[in-house]
Amino acid sequence: MVLDPAAGDPLTALAHGVGSQHDLPISPFYAFAGAFTALFVSFLALGLLWSSSRFRGDRSGLALPAGLQRVADAPTTRGALRALGLAAYLALLASLLLAPDDPDRNPGPGAVYVLFWVGLIPASLLLGPVWRLLNPLRTLHRLLHSPLRRLRLAPHRPAPLPARLGQWPAAAGLFGFTWLELAAPDPASTTTLLIALAAYTSAHLALAARFGERWFDDGDAFEAYSALLARLSPLGRRSDGRLVLRNPFHGLDATPERPGLVATVCVLLGSTAYDGFSDHPAWIDTLQTSPLGRTPTATLGLLASLALVATLYCLCAAATRLVSGPHPGTLTAFAHSLVPIALGYLTAHYFSLFVTEGPRTVSMALGTDNGPDPLPPLGSAALAALQVVAVVTGHVLGVVAAHDRSVRLFPPHRAVTGQLPMLALMVTYTLGGIGLLLN
Repeated sequence: MVLDPAAGDPLTALAHGVGSQHDLPISPFYAFAGAFTALFVSFLALGLLWSSSRFRGDRSGLALPAGLQRVADAPTTRGALRALGLAAYLALLASLLLAPDDPDRNPGPGAVYVLFWVGLIPASLLLGPVWRLLNPLRTLHRLLHSPLRRLRLAPHRPAPLPARLGQWPAAAGLFGFTWLELAAPDPASTTTLLIALAAYTSAHLALAARFGERWFDDGDAFEAYSALLARLSPLGRRSDGRLVLRNPFHGLDATPERPGLVATVCVLLGSTAYDGFSDHPAWIDTLQTSPLGRTPTATLGLLASLALVATLYCLCAAATRLVSGPHPGTLTAFAHSLVPIALGYLTAHYFSLFVTEGPRTVSMALGTDNGPDPLPPLGSAALAALQVVAVVTGHVLGVVAAHDRSVRLFPPHRAVTGQLPMLALMVTYTLGGIGLLLN
């Protein structure tokens, strides 16, 4: 994440790893060996002890008290959340319009890149797909829809959404946001953010006017982002609509196999990988000396990172199909197993940024940012350990999710051998993720 091109900017420093491989307080050998051992041992244990599918998707969960569900579903509660989201949107707009064009004095950039983008991770994990209720664009659509329909500027009945569209618009929106964050000429500029905000708002309101409010379910990048992360939340909805406490693996197993799902997850993985690599001295030299200029070169680097992540996954899916036998949806059947991997990368990459710059942004917004510069919440050794553990844990959870899906889809004698390509993919992703932390 780059909020300020200055080399000493604290947001830039905290967004990337914990230092170079020469002074990392964890031995690279032990980091790689431990990660490989964790994956290999978990794979063997699953192959020996897990012979039938145990995850039941949205059919599982312990129902929470009916009173709690009534409060959660009450129009007053949902209205208050929509009002909160709209108020935050208007406050951001006012900050970008009125406050100085300086990320050290304007809370707008921190609100977008830290409180919103990174803050959606813990919010979705703890509370479920919260952006669906907070999304100010949904609220604006509701406020504008009836007047526009009376003026005959909106159709009486929304057009049906093409099924093949799936989550492709969300994947495109996530790519646009990560490009803004990682490759745009001046991502922290108020002008840049205002243009991006205006374009995103107008495009989604126009599409919602045509396709109805359900457009936001899969078309809004941040609703899709929040919903994917919420698959690992202990709070969820059962298929009968009850609010339940569940094993997060059941929620992950219920991830709909939609067109564009693979692209959405690969954008999350690839953009985080590029963000980790973008502070490598060799890449910085490339950006500074490229005849194409910084932005085109950074864009090509981001695209190459996404392409690499997606290509490796597609090769793995093809190998699984070859080993285990034909299956009509191999490509999307295992896409849900990438979600905990993406979560592990996001946690490792953004933890320090969020817990340090998040409070600083809030203090700036409240006009109380008079203290010293924020310090990392953990020492370098503890932060390095947390990052490695987050990456490895995400991959182990991915192995578990993929194995359960494999024993459900394929005959027993092929289910384990069919997981060998997925294991190879997990090892590759893990070694690459840890390598980025060590760069």
